[in-house]
Amino acid sequence: MARKDQILKLGNVLVKRRDALRKALAGDLSLLKEFRSENAGDVVDAALDSAQNEISSQLAEVESRELANIEKALQRLRNGTYGICEGCEGKIPVARLNALPYATFCINCQRASEISGSGSQLDADWSRVLDSSYKDADVPLTDMGLH
Repeated sequence: MARKDQILKLGNVLVKRRDALRKALAGDLSLLKEFRSENAGDVVDAALDSAQNEISSQLAEVESRELANIEKALQRLRNGTYGICEGCEGKIPVARLNALPYATFCINCQRASEISGSGSQLDADWSRVLDSSYKDADVPLTDMGLH
């Protein structure tokens, strides 16, 4: 299969994963809101609710990071720069893109980035969470009742 065809196939994978993450995040955020509104019965219930809330929050953070990376990859696909290393401007091998479709660096540049400490992608973009009642809508957190 030609590289161009593989890139287009990966674009479809990214879109499907993006949509799935948006729906999952909308559900996670609804669950967090629900936890906040419930009154705990006793200390044990409160502790269990707190632990579940923490797990849900961490999962939502990981998913939001992945969603932000996917959004950036889709933008690069639209710009015609998807599959091009941001470090050396060489082609990122398709095998790497199959393993990590939102990769922006080839293996060598990624290693160099991690060694130098500049490879951190901790920015979470919560502004593009999908409300599960819509097909492909951007929903700000304020519209979901979370402040």
